[in-house]
Amino acid sequence: MKKISIILAAFALVLTMSQCKKNEGQPTSNDEVVTITLDVKNNDNSKVVVNTATGTVDFETGDKIYVGSGGKYVGFLTHNGTNFSGNITNPTENQPLQFYFLGNVTPQETLSAGTTEECSVIISDQTEHLPVISCAASNENYVSGLSSYTSHLLNKCALVKFNVTTPSNSPICITGMKNKVTVDFTQNTMTPCMDGEGVIMLAAGSGENVEKWAILLPQEALEEGEEVSAYTEDRIYSGTRPEIPTITENGYLAEGFDVVLGNVVSPVGAINGLFTINEDGDQVYFSQGNLQYQAFTNTWRFAENQWDYIGENNDNISPTYNGWIDLFGWGTSGYNHGANCYQPWSTNLTHSDYYAYGYYYYNLNDQNDKADWGYNQISNGNNINNQWRTLTNLEWNYVVNTRNTISGIRYAKANVNGINGVILLPDDWNSGTYSLSNTNNSSATFISNTISASLWITLESAGAVFLPAAGWRQGTSMYYVGSCGCYWSASRYTDDSAFILECSSLFYVNSIGRSYGSSVRLVKGYNR
Repeated sequence: MKKISIILAAFALVLTMSQCKKNEGQPTSNDEVVTITLDVKNNDNSKVVVNTATGTVDFETGDKIYVGSGGKYVGFLTHNGTNFSGNITNPTENQPLQFYFLGNVTPQETLSAGTTEECSVIISDQTEHLPVISCAASNENYVSGLSSYTSHLLNKCALVKFNVTTPSNSPICITGMKNKVTVDFTQNTMTPCMDGEGVIMLAAGSGENVEKWAILLPQEALEEGEEVSAYTEDRIYSGTRPEIPTITENGYLAEGFDVVLGNVVSPVGAINGLFTINEDGDQVYFSQGNLQYQAFTNTWRFAENQWDYIGENNDNISPTYNGWIDLFGWGTSGYNHGANCYQPWSTNLTHSDYYAYGYYYYNLNDQNDKADWGYNQISNGNNINNQWRTLTNLEWNYVVNTRNTISGIRYAKANVNGINGVILLPDDWNSGTYSLSNTNNSSATFISNTISASLWITLESAGAVFLPAAGWRQGTSMYYVGSCGCYWSASRYTDDSAFILECSSLFYVNSIGRSYGSSVRLVKGYNR
């Protein structure tokens, strides 16, 4: 591994003092505002780019350097095309000034001069430029009236090359990396850590052994990642993250690490996102939409769009109806598995007629699985028997309330294309894909997130699942269409009821009578 010392800049600071008066737009007389001009030497000042041959860094107009003094943030300097300049407020006497370059990544927190003691930046997205992180103290203590300061800004990360082989022009995501820096103005430190995502995203470009450079924060050596620990942003191709040695400050790893991304083969009719369903780590894909049935042709299919539901037309349910229905009594798969009511068009109000395999104690996935709708051939779901299934109540609960995700987000209530419902986010959801509000909040309102059909394409391509509030049916009467959704589980509850996932004013696992017509969203297991 080749290393070089990366000295970003040697600079002189010309400081001029001005005692401020109580004029409009000026601080009070108790505030001391200092104007600093920072001249960066040996730099063409052209652009924010890391020279991958030498590791040096150039700047461009608009770059910011944040300044700390006395354990507080005191202001920032902006590059004007020639040098850095700006105002800082109330620097502390007889202490060095602290300078932080955060790679043009906006801090996650709002900074207030004289108040902020800590901030953080996430350097996940490296598709536009390499976000070099650096800092230094001034060589001289700040003294009122002193007009000149000098310092060296030293790199706190490493420049690393990846040799990527992929047919995709989508950006490349590498998981398991430290991608967050916390700036502590009280301790004058910059600490790298693992954000909730732990992902860095490299620039797009396809081919064999295409060089892609990245900025990595100091971290311990990493073993080779698991399957799908490297993937394209569009999630069409995936591979494994290579073994990576210890990363040190000022590192320069030019030999490169090989990353090969191939096809991700998701099931026909599935959303390309994986969801963990139990503590054993088993994962599933969700179907592309709610299950639908047409009695006239005896055909099963998945809805074309995730927000699609039949609604009031479910009251036309009958064995000869030539339209589509999507609300079914429990276990009405169409197979005679032993229940008195097993046909999809069943409207009997006696709950005991919906016993799976003819006995109250059985679940849909007991015996031969034929009580589960997923046993059917589904026309746009590969059209093969026994390829899909219904989640159990424990699995629904794990998906909604228990599983650990990279982003920390499991679900969010939303209105998608004008339809109320709940978004489920996959295990590897990147919160930078789309900013969601009131996440993991069962009592949030549907309008917490309003998402257009065009924006939904972005979420769905990243693996998001949407469960529309399709209402429920009792006999041939419809209730709460658009404001409540009931999704069957494969699990019985009492003699007369079974578990559902309810999407209404709350979002939780509940139960309902077995004869009530509810929605079905099937899943298919992921084979590691």
